[in-house]
Amino acid sequence: MRLGLILGEAGNGLRRNVSMVISVILVTFISLTFVGAAILLQMQIGQMKGYWYDRAQVAVYMCTDVDTTGNCSQAEATEAQIDAVRAQLDSGTLAPYIEKYEFETHDQAFQNFQTQFSDSPIAGFVTPETLNESFRVNLVDPNEADVLIESLSGSAGVQNVEDQRGYLDQIFSVLNAASATAIGIAVLMLVAAVLLIATTIRLSAFSRRRELGIMRLVGASNRFIQTPFVLEGVFASFIGSLLAGAAIVGIVQFFVQGILVQTLQTTTTLVGLGDALTVVPILIVVGALLAAASASVAISRYLKV
Repeated sequence: MRLGLILGEAGNGLRRNVSMVISVILVTFISLTFVGAAILLQMQIGQMKGYWYDRAQVAVYMCTDVDTTGNCSQAEATEAQIDAVRAQLDSGTLAPYIEKYEFETHDQAFQNFQTQFSDSPIAGFVTPETLNESFRVNLVDPNEADVLIESLSGSAGVQNVEDQRGYLDQIFSVLNAASATAIGIAVLMLVAAVLLIATTIRLSAFSRRRELGIMRLVGASNRFIQTPFVLEGVFASFIGSLLAGAAIVGIVQFFVQGILVQTLQTTTTLVGLGDALTVVPILIVVGALLAAASASVAISRYLKV
């Protein structure tokens, strides 16, 4: 009987404040959508790091006849110098760190360049001789690239030894900045949602001040009085959380797995429906906890006045 009375009071409060309830739902929906997007971005960054870092190579660029950097003096790396680098890679010192390596000739480098930059105007001005021959080295542990860099940088005929993870770090920095921006916006929106829920509850309590006074006179406890108001906030937030979860699932299903996969046609793993379904319960719990906390504080302060 008491449960039915509490639920009835909560339903009456929701009907009396429809416009404010809709506002809470919308603010909660928008803020939690940003929270979900930030979580998905972090998942995507983690998956990309796991995928690309394992495939990142250390490139050992040999000198061309136009290079003046590194150990180059406008002289093409000789066969002896290339064989010396190959011998170092096969040596007992470096071999334990290397999973595999391959040598890219001028012609192979030129073919790869034409494939990657076929639409660029500079493609017509590049010749095979201007592109470096190079060793492409896959490491057992990509974090140990410094071992190769220190060992080979001073070798004759070597222009540069480059850890290609440096390019990935720049991309991940941009993605982390986007994730931080989404988190910042989400925090602001969550603060707005908390304040709006608290205001809604206080207005609802004020509109029912005569009823609350009667309930106090007949001996109703503060917990009994507070519970319907807390349920109002939780219900509105729950609806907003469900909408945010649906938005996250829709973004992943139709944008990431639909448009992005078809457009990028990449082998990189992208977040999928399973990741989205993992985020949805988090959004629901966060929304319910924030609503319950803000509503409880708001009605408690009102009853003390």
